[in-house]
Amino acid sequence: MRSFEELRATRFADGVNALCWERSLPGDYAEVIAKLGSGGGIVPVDDERVRGLDLSPAGRLAAEAMLADQQLLRDHDLAPSLNCVYDCVRSPDAGTVPTDVTSFHVDSAPVEVDTWLCTYHGACSEGLRNEDALLKVEIPEIRAELLKEYGGADDGGFAEFLHEHSYDSHYAPKPGTTPYPFGTFALWRIATRWPGSPVPPCVHRAPENLPGSPRLLLIS
Repeated sequence: MRSFEELRATRFADGVNALCWERSLPGDYAEVIAKLGSGGGIVPVDDERVRGLDLSPAGRLAAEAMLADQQLLRDHDLAPSLNCVYDCVRSPDAGTVPTDVTSFHVDSAPVEVDTWLCTYHGACSEGLRNEDALLKVEIPEIRAELLKEYGGADDGGFAEFLHEHSYDSHYAPKPGTTPYPFGTFALWRIATRWPGSPVPPCVHRAPENLPGSPRLLLIS
């Protein structure tokens, strides 16, 4: 895509379920993170806080670029959030099918809606082509473990159980496949799972990032 307008207006079709506007952005995004201070987990950063940071000219350029992106999305009836992801590590008690954002998954909605993403600093998200993805609940050994957890037959009730726990939204890469990186500064629009969607949803995940390696992420 060559512009935001082209990214917004292009329809998903013919199996294409992820589009991006590759671009370069000015500024020092590491300085923005440093001025946000220490923290843990995923912390939303509102516009007022960004504007109130004491930044160098390079840091201010970064802040203004992120604020401009958010305003652009709001102008098109979207609800973006800028997050400082201080750490995002899977729990050792995640279970048979981890359902955190670092697992390959699809987003779901009851109506037509897309997910928008942009990484400004730090490790980026990754996508997996649908033909390279295996639905975890269809992997025999995983399905057997989930049936034990459910405690019943492999029937409609089990399917409902899988959906209620979002197990049916998570995927594993096929052996030998390589995810594609979303990169830095690229603004992505990816398809979700909704009734009547003309394309399959985009399989993607957030990276695991340890404390001390924060990310700046825009999501809507």
